[in-house]
Amino acid sequence: MRIEIVTDTFTPDINGVAMTLGRLTQGLKQRGHRVHVLHTGTTACPGETCVASLPLPGYKEVRVGLPKPFELRARWIRRRPDAIYVATESPLGKSALKAANALRIPVATGFHTNFHQYMQQYGMGGLQPVAMAYLRNFHQRANCTLTPSRDVREQLTAQGLENVHLLGRGVDTESFMPEKRCEMLRSEWGIRAGTPVAIMVGRVAAEKNFDLAIRTFGRMRQAFPDVACVVVGDGPLREKLAEAHPWVHFAGVKTGEDLAKHYASADVLIFPSETETFGNVLLEGMASGLATVSFDYAAAALHVRAGVNGLKATMGNADEFIEHALHALSLPVNDDLRREARETAESLGWDTVVAEFEHRLAEIAGITTQATEKRPKPGKRPRFSCRTVFLSDVHLGTLDSKADELVEFLKHIQCAKLVLNGDIIDGWALKRGSRWTARHSRLIRKIIKMTERDHTEVVYLRGNHDEILERFLPMTFGKIRLTKEHIHMTPEGKRYLVVHGDGFDSVSTNHRWLASLGAVGYDFLLRVNRIYNQYRAWRGKEYFSLSKRVKAKVKSAVSFVDRYEDLLQELARHRKCEGIICGHIHTPEDKQVGDVHYLNSGDWVESLTAIIEHHDGRMELVRHAEVMASLRKGKIPGTESPAGHEEHSSAASTCMI
Repeated sequence: MRIEIVTDTFTPDINGVAMTLGRLTQGLKQRGHRVHVLHTGTTACPGETCVASLPLPGYKEVRVGLPKPFELRARWIRRRPDAIYVATESPLGKSALKAANALRIPVATGFHTNFHQYMQQYGMGGLQPVAMAYLRNFHQRANCTLTPSRDVREQLTAQGLENVHLLGRGVDTESFMPEKRCEMLRSEWGIRAGTPVAIMVGRVAAEKNFDLAIRTFGRMRQAFPDVACVVVGDGPLREKLAEAHPWVHFAGVKTGEDLAKHYASADVLIFPSETETFGNVLLEGMASGLATVSFDYAAAALHVRAGVNGLKATMGNADEFIEHALHALSLPVNDDLRREARETAESLGWDTVVAEFEHRLAEIAGITTQATEKRPKPGKRPRFSCRTVFLSDVHLGTLDSKADELVEFLKHIQCAKLVLNGDIIDGWALKRGSRWTARHSRLIRKIIKMTERDHTEVVYLRGNHDEILERFLPMTFGKIRLTKEHIHMTPEGKRYLVVHGDGFDSVSTNHRWLASLGAVGYDFLLRVNRIYNQYRAWRGKEYFSLSKRVKAKVKSAVSFVDRYEDLLQELARHRKCEGIICGHIHTPEDKQVGDVHYLNSGDWVESLTAIIEHHDGRMELVRHAEVMASLRKGKIPGTESPAGHEEHSSAASTCMI
């Protein structure tokens, strides 16, 4: 697609909007799109155009783009884009919106900043209705509006706006990481080894709630007299605050490696702002392994689990915020909360966000995502696009692994994220002498190719058969990340806990000898099954799974794992997730149990099933044969529920698997 982005702020500006747009632009270009950015500023790189602007009175760091109605119209008549994204609601943005409407070019707008809420911070609360009316009128002119948090989407929907969609945010976990902690920098702050450091990062301006920040720093000093308080950023309040509170270290604006060192060299990030549409700072702090303290909205509402990977207070409750900050300061460097924060950040890559942005622009332009790829060669079936694919229990290294069928399945799918939910490689079978074949290597090469060609993010969760990975977790190389569990976020902000599930099978965890014996028995059943079905095929009869029938009867006799699904649903509730995605028992399932959506991706030994998340967040259980049949007919697979679920498995088959 040919895409044009219009914005008042862009890299190298230091703010969340500029950073986000930079990531989106870079990601779209990597995916083969032609992107041009029109922005304020004095310098333009290739693929950019500078437009005239003025500094915002009293806030020189913010520049407002001047309207360019005739220039934009002439530009887009000369070279018509497929879609336009207007990121800011300035006079420049409004003129771009009008020009796009006049030329009937599909246009999306971004709601990145709560300007109407800023009115209260600057003593102009009476103008809030006027500001909101302007914003409502502005975004009503667009084909869709993209916003980063559920809070803002609900607010805009309540104002009567339609087609408001979530566009999340990611974080660069290779730039922001705990390993960048710098003792030399800490010594420059005048502190001893082991002295706690509280940091705040952002514009030094009224809308960031610096009144509460200074109160919090003060209470920290009372409780921990040697604490160092650091503020990273610049803004209109910096000189005044630095003069009034000389005990606070104002470090100024930091970028790149220097910013990453400042984060990692602290211990607690306080984020007292109550006017954010998202809050990228929070994710950067979590990626840096800090104990974060924030209010329960925007990024915190989406990604912070209270007391697990961060601390958050009720909106407007300053006393609760301060209490959490004091508690955070008492946590050791190696506390579980800080480790969980880092693990959460590792699941929030930019690739999924870019894919969602691409999908929304293609949708308003009337271009299917497949059309953005190169046209398939004659005779090849087209690929279909989805957001995420969940697979489990491939058992590479065994004779019955359907590696060829899985390669065929993946060849016809384009996804932003691929989750391999355990037992992909069968280490148990390989240890018993099973052979690794060329078709097994072909699947590994296909997955690596997806990361290179489609920029697919791959999350590999260890299972019981590939438990050797446990000693390496967590580990990341390229776009492939190895971990024990994963929190998946849908575009609607729903949380799905992804685990293999063997931890809830007492046979696998407490009776390893029985699990190994069951695996041998399962392999034997599969061998008998092959011979039996060759006979049935000769008789002209359909395929019959002897192993599934035997497993079902054995499982019913073993009662100590029959609550497998119930336990996983309880785990999802405990982790405050709306759903859970697992594997392990080789029984595909998609059902709603109370308030928990239970999904099991089945296996690629007999069931040949997977879970697909469509771009709208809808989860589908799909089967290989049905997907291939749909593609042959030119249809989008996964739009209908699979015909008939398999009979539920329980008990002892898990010890066989």
